[in-house]
Amino acid sequence: MLKSVQLRVRATVRHVVNFIFAVALASAFLGISPSAQAAGKLNIYNWGDYINPDVLTRFTEDTGIEVTLDTYGSNEEMLAKIQAGATGYDIVFPSVHVRDIMQKLGLLYDAKVNTLKGFENIDPANMRSLVDPESSFCLPYAWGAVGIFYNKAEAGEIKSWADFFALPDKGKKITMLDDLRETIGVALIMNGHSVNTTDSDELKQAEAWLLERKDKVSAYSYDIVSLVQSGDIAAAHWYVGATLYTLEEPDKLGFVIPEEGATMYQEDICVLDTAPNKDSAIRFMEFYMQPEMAALNTVQQVNGTANMPARDLLSPELRANPNTNPPPEVIAKLQIFEDLGEDLRKYNSVWTKVRTAQ
Repeated sequence: MLKSVQLRVRATVRHVVNFIFAVALASAFLGISPSAQAAGKLNIYNWGDYINPDVLTRFTEDTGIEVTLDTYGSNEEMLAKIQAGATGYDIVFPSVHVRDIMQKLGLLYDAKVNTLKGFENIDPANMRSLVDPESSFCLPYAWGAVGIFYNKAEAGEIKSWADFFALPDKGKKITMLDDLRETIGVALIMNGHSVNTTDSDELKQAEAWLLERKDKVSAYSYDIVSLVQSGDIAAAHWYVGATLYTLEEPDKLGFVIPEEGATMYQEDICVLDTAPNKDSAIRFMEFYMQPEMAALNTVQQVNGTANMPARDLLSPELRANPNTNPPPEVIAKLQIFEDLGEDLRKYNSVWTKVRTAQ
């Protein structure tokens, strides 16, 4: 999941945005686009910079619904705030394993998403919820891999986690995400285990693996983009959104899904049970399921979209990029997180020991 960083639409795909707007304009002339209706409100709580502002602007222009946006930096931050009683938000954007937790806790509204206009555009392969496999409560909308973002001059050619962890021995700095599931997940993958294991011995093995490499990691952080760009950090454990920067500076920056395997994420759009503007929230979901809107967001986020027709609106560069659209053999090595229930405390214990070790 992307940490709050300032994203911008890169020049190499600017023509895609123009094409999307041309499609939308043509639709309006044909009477397809809905006209603006009575004003309403929609309060969104989302990852920082994880939605294209043009999508929100277009939604207001088309519907008359006024949008406010608050942001969070992690699933845990969002969940804690909602559990603490935060009210007023209509929709949130949790990763799929967290939306499963939220549904079990009774925090989500059954919006009957799979009956809404446009749901036929959603790829069944992205309906990954274990508690809501038919996607009645939430809308799958984006997915991507987590891998290695690197400075080519500092790191050289990177293909694997082994290459990544060899860099400190060459006097180069590396960072990992400040995220217990993601970072412990790397250790589990490297030891041949599931990133959802609850086996205590396997988790101890992952803990030992991370502790052995603790002195190699300069920091556990999300905020590394400028440091990789400058070469202050040679390589970082980060999200596929880094592809945005690699396309802008392909001779300088790279991103790779490590050959040993990696984690992947999926983001869903969910209506909160306490949402004061449920009708507006459902209108937004239907609006977002229009292919040109899903594509407009994908162009900025450079991740995968669950909207099948939207994929055809993307530039050849994005469609052919092996990070944003990995081949089947790479996808086969990607693991997605599941809700661990009470066993999450085992991960918390491992993470505490890793983060506090001297």
